[in-house]
Amino acid sequence: MPPCNPDPIRRIQGRLRKALCLQEDAPERGSAVVEFTFLALLLMVPLVYFVITVGQVQGGSFAVVGAADQAAKVYVAQPDAASAQAAAEQAVAIALEDFGHSPDQATLAISCNPGDCQAAGTTVTTTVHLTIPLPFIPFADGFRLSATEVDASATQLVGRFR
Repeated sequence: MPPCNPDPIRRIQGRLRKALCLQEDAPERGSAVVEFTFLALLLMVPLVYFVITVGQVQGGSFAVVGAADQAAKVYVAQPDAASAQAAAEQAVAIALEDFGHSPDQATLAISCNPGDCQAAGTTVTTTVHLTIPLPFIPFADGFRLSATEVDASATQLVGRFR
């Protein structure tokens, strides 16, 4: 009888171990795609929403700066207080709409130093406040959620010659 060669036995044992390991891993096959998709959605949706909200806030910041500047420039160019107020409100509405914000969410405050806003040498300061809503909120009327409020001021001097 030839001596027992342990090599074939070890080979068989190694093959059995590999087969058992492959059978244990078989139920896990393909789940990485599912896990990646789920985690990507779970992480990417809030990230995209955050980027959109920051873009809205940045656009609102640019809008109020432009609106306040234009309102002050238009206000000092008008001959009387009534037309100056109307022109300033219209300038604010146009500037906000250019950036995609509703003029209904903004307020305009005008102050003059000294008190007569139409006198030469008077400084006219316009301040625009804007409430920026959260994007993609379906119920806008009853329950208002805002991302933030931004404001900007601009000052113009009423000239001697108009």
